[in-house]
Amino acid sequence: MEYVEDGWWVVAEDAGGDAAVGEFERQRSRIFGLAYRMLGSATDAEDIVQDAFLRWHGTEPGMVRDPAAWLVKVTTNLCWNRLGSAAGRRERYVGQWLPEPVMTSDSALGPVEAVEQRDTVSLGFLVLAERLTPQERAVFVLREAFGYSHREVAELIELSAANCRQLHSRARKRVAAADLPRENADSADTRALVERFLDAARGGDLTGLERMLADDVISVADGGGAAAVARLPVRGADRVARYLATAARRFGEGLALAVREVNGVPAVLAQDGSTLVGVLVPEIVDGRISCIRIIANPDKLRFLGAQVDRLSHSGELFGS
Repeated sequence: MEYVEDGWWVVAEDAGGDAAVGEFERQRSRIFGLAYRMLGSATDAEDIVQDAFLRWHGTEPGMVRDPAAWLVKVTTNLCWNRLGSAAGRRERYVGQWLPEPVMTSDSALGPVEAVEQRDTVSLGFLVLAERLTPQERAVFVLREAFGYSHREVAELIELSAANCRQLHSRARKRVAAADLPRENADSADTRALVERFLDAARGGDLTGLERMLADDVISVADGGGAAAVARLPVRGADRVARYLATAARRFGEGLALAVREVNGVPAVLAQDGSTLVGVLVPEIVDGRISCIRIIANPDKLRFLGAQVDRLSHSGELFGS
């Protein structure tokens, strides 16, 4: 590889193998967070991180002055390659496709304190991002979630700054048109609403459920053909309330339920023994639930399940 003095990569002093591994570990959550935002899949993001490590390990010691930028560039390119094959898998997917859920309270996706950082891990954004081109998605994520300037983004993805501005503008317009909600996971009101929703669903309180649902609420479930969830969206407060109450009555017996932060918002986790079997992520607008996304595909719950296991063993999640 060629390195230039005024770019991201130049010849630097030898840092040694241990130092190189340590540097990669310091960047791990950052590049995992980038890959997840680009792909909507924690499983694929883990694969990308591993591939990035192999490329990092294969560089000459001391050749990279700015490891963060080098790894971001490599990760972005790997994600672009993965997005091509992912599109084909989406077309063959059984039922509704939703992103893989990730618990965001343990910094797995890097910092999510800023509004922009939190917005770009929401399930609503990740669903919308599927309609962006790979270049639009990369530019938007790098600008909004990681704070790179247009010049820096241009160097990272090897496009002109003017082109990056156009891509960012188009992506922002699409995101703005979707009018995605901005709910604060730390909001006492938001968490209280989710707690009341959970109590009403468990108790079969249809009236209480309907009061918390927007009139045009929609419930979308992703079971991947392997779980007993609705394969088509359920629409309207009455239908969604009945659907959830029925599901809670039929499948809720014996499940341990907890409200925890998932993809930046309070969500309901359902665990059967030591196995995570589902997660329900509500989207709240003006104090009412406007969208419910349910992920029950076992393959999509593996990463979140591992996070849950770590908390359960420490007694922090289900009170074990």
